[in-house]
Amino acid sequence: MKTDKVSTCELEIFAITRQLTDLMIDKDILELNKILDQDFTLTHITGYVQSKDEWLLEIESERMKYYGYEEVKTSVKMEGDKGTFVGQNILDARIYGTRNKWRLQQKIQFEKRNGKWIILQSVATTF
Repeated sequence: MKTDKVSTCELEIFAITRQLTDLMIDKDILELNKILDQDFTLTHITGYVQSKDEWLLEIESERMKYYGYEEVKTSVKMEGDKGTFVGQNILDARIYGTRNKWRLQQKIQFEKRNGKWIILQSVATTF
C-alpha cells in the first residue's frame, strides 16, 4: 500500500518529466538548467553519453529540435529521496537533420535535494 508521501513524490516526478519534455520543445535552456544536475548526462540510443552542456548547446543550435510527444507508458519507482522514472514516448524530433517520430524509452534518475527534485541522468533506448 502506498503512503501519501510516496504518491506525492511520484506525482512530482511525473510532472517534472513532462516539464522536461516541454522545455526541450520550447528550447528553454534557462529552465532546463534549473532541473538538471550540473553533472547530468544523457545517453542516446546510439550509446553516446552526452554532457548537459553539450546537449543544451545542441538544443539551442537546433541540431536537436523537438516538436512534440505522445506518452505511451510511464512508471516511477521510489527509494527514499531517489526516484527512477521509466517512460515510453513517441517523440517527434529532428536529430542532426533527420526528423522522425522516435519510439523512445527514457530511464531518468532523480534525487530530491533541499525539497526539490533534480534530474541526474537520462538513458534513452528504443521500444
